[in-house]
Amino acid sequence: MKIECFTFNMFSENTYVLYDDTLECVIIDPGCYEEEECNELKKFIADKKLKPVKLLYTHCHIDHVLGNHFVLSQYNIPAYCHSLEVPQFISVPAYAPMYGFNKVHIGEPPKLMLNEGDEISFGTTTLHCIFAPGHSPGSICFYNKKENVVIGGDVLFRMSIGRTDLPGGNHNLLLKNIREKLFTLPEDTTVYAGHMEPTTIGFEKKNNPYL
Repeated sequence: MKIECFTFNMFSENTYVLYDDTLECVIIDPGCYEEEECNELKKFIADKKLKPVKLLYTHCHIDHVLGNHFVLSQYNIPAYCHSLEVPQFISVPAYAPMYGFNKVHIGEPPKLMLNEGDEISFGTTTLHCIFAPGHSPGSICFYNKKENVVIGGDVLFRMSIGRTDLPGGNHNLLLKNIREKLFTLPEDTTVYAGHMEPTTIGFEKKNNPYL
């Protein structure tokens, strides 16, 4: 499995494309907002001759969903999130202007729901869903045991954690889920977060000041 990261919009959000030798791919958290961002994502997929088959959301805060309509209209693929994230998604257009996003058209929310222990497959690759709320009510992390990587959204960052002062945030619950669900993964597991650079479980266990 290969992982390509794009950093989009004013929040410097990380959008991921995961693909394998079959050239099937999944897109995770499309934050592309400006036309050039959408074109960057589209060009990479075209240049690599990839076939998008699923759109996945770790959670549905504004910076992670801005490219929803673009991806769905471009590739006509099913979209997945946790059911508790649908209200988060629906609320985005109402508060988007507060952040300077005045041309938001995110389209329909995901229709397919993810839960703890679900598996998402594409090509010869399988991702395991880890339910880890706290930053957002329905935060999901996508873990690939074979490659020893986790796409963690805004749960755990290098030397930091997801903010919990947004609606639905719960600081104690976030810490509990990091300790009980992420820190139980192998220490050399690479964490690809929703912002900033990758880190590892072992590094965060030893160095993260919040934990």
